[in-house]
Order: sequence, then C-alpha cells, then structure tokens
Amino acid sequence: MTGYGRGEVTQQGVRIVVEIKTGNHRFQELVLRMPPGWLSLEDAVKKVVQPVVRRGRGDIFVHVEGMEQLPRTFSIDWGLVDSIVQSTTELNQRYGIATTLSATELLQLPEVLKVEEARFEVQSLQAPLLEAVQSACEQLSMMRRREGEALYHDLLERSKLLQQYCEAIQEHVPKVVLAYQNRLEKRMSEWLDHEGWMDRIRGEAVLFADKVDIEEELTRLHSHLDQVYRALIDSKEPVGRRLDFLLQEMNREVNTIGSKANDAQIGAFVVECKSEMEKMREQVQNIE
Repeated sequence: MTGYGRGEVTQQGVRIVVEIKTGNHRFQELVLRMPPGWLSLEDAVKKVVQPVVRRGRGDIFVHVEGMEQLPRTFSIDWGLVDSIVQSTTELNQRYGIATTLSATELLQLPEVLKVEEARFEVQSLQAPLLEAVQSACEQLSMMRRREGEALYHDLLERSKLLQQYCEAIQEHVPKVVLAYQNRLEKRMSEWLDHEGWMDRIRGEAVLFADKVDIEEELTRLHSHLDQVYRALIDSKEPVGRRLDFLLQEMNREVNTIGSKANDAQIGAFVVECKSEMEKMREQVQNIE
C-alpha cells in the first residue's frame, strides 16, 4: 500500500530526519538509505519498521544535519616540526643562509597542523534516531489507514457486484438447456419422421445439460466470495495475500464457467466478472 511518513528529532545539536515511502510489492522489501557512519544502526531501524510495513516495498531515508557543528580539536605533528627546524638549521650552516621560520609559517606547512573531527559513538544517537523512525511510522500508518478504508469499501462493492453476476448466471443456465432442446427439436423435426425421435431429443438434451452443468463451479465461486467477505469484514490480520489467492481461484472458476456454458449471455456475464476481478486484483496488491 502506498504511503508516506516523516519524523524529526534534534538532540546534541544534531538534527535527524526520517522519511518512509511505501509502494506496492508482493512481498516485504525494506530499503534503507542512511549516512555511512550510521550503518551499524540499520537493523535497529528495520526492526521498528517491519511490523508497520508487513507487505510491500518501503524506502527509508535517514538525513542527518549538524554534524559539522560538533567541536573539533587541533594537534601539531611535533616530530614533523622538529625535522623541519633541524633541516632549516642544517641549510643555514651548510650554505650560510640566514633563514628563519615563524610559528605562523610553520603551522601553514602541509600536515604540520592536523584538524580532528570530534569523536562520538553513533550509538549515543540511536534513541533519537529510533524516535524519529517511530514518528514517521505513525504518520505512515495514519495515511495508509485512510487509503485502506477506501480500498475496503471499493472491494466490498465489487464483491457484491460479482455475487449478482453469479446469481444471474445461475438463473440463466436452465434457459441455455431449454434453448438447446428447442433448437434440437426444430432441427430433427425437419429431418426425421418416425416414432421415438422425441425420446432421442430428450436424451440429447440431458447429455447437453450434463455437459454445461456448472453447478460445482458456481458453488466454489460462491464459497470463495464468502471467504472474501469474511476476510474483508472480520479479519484482524493482514489479508492481502489471502485475497490475492482467492481471486486467482475465482478467476479459474469463472474461466471454466465460460468455456462449459458456451452461451452468449453467460459469456457476457463472464466478461463482466473477469473485469471486476482484475480491478480487485489490482487493488489487492495495495493491501498487506
């Protein structure tokens, strides 16, 4: 399910911003992007996000600002200074050159003065980081909950529509058999003129009725629809994968109904059913 959440915490002069963006995916996939020095906290971050994004892709962005404001220390490479001073003295003695170096000039020489960034343990900022992650997750959940309610009503309405199509198919099946029997009677009355032909017609009609019998498929289709209803209304657990499976099974039953019935009207109902189920499958990809 698509969604977005943002959390922000400032501590020790460091500002931590966490953004989470989610998209559709059949399985759970979390992708974390954070500063290199913070990678040791990756597992802790994912542990907070995993219960929230149980299915789908989640992109987690961690931005850290204010690290440059941490105090820095300076150190002088005294060994290098000694070598420079000694070399300068030897140069004066060997060539009789009066050369002097001021302290400022010495400090400006390469690698004499070293600037050291403040050392800190990234673990000391784990608590504010996870606080920002939790805040982003809460905002994400609120957004996804609103979208989930809209999906719930949409799927429920489409399920009711499928139920109506199934009932229409069930009511139309006897008409298919009767129409076949009438066509058979007309055809045989044109070619046959002997006793017993009506019994043969009835026998052919019975065979045809067996051939186009879709009662089992309709029963299973009704059962799958009932499970979809219960999953949408009663389940407190993630139902995305279950709904995806049920829709696959329903699609299989509808295809069988269309091929067995061999009737234009039932074929039209089948097309409508498949259209609604395809829309439902697209929506189900958004559900955990």
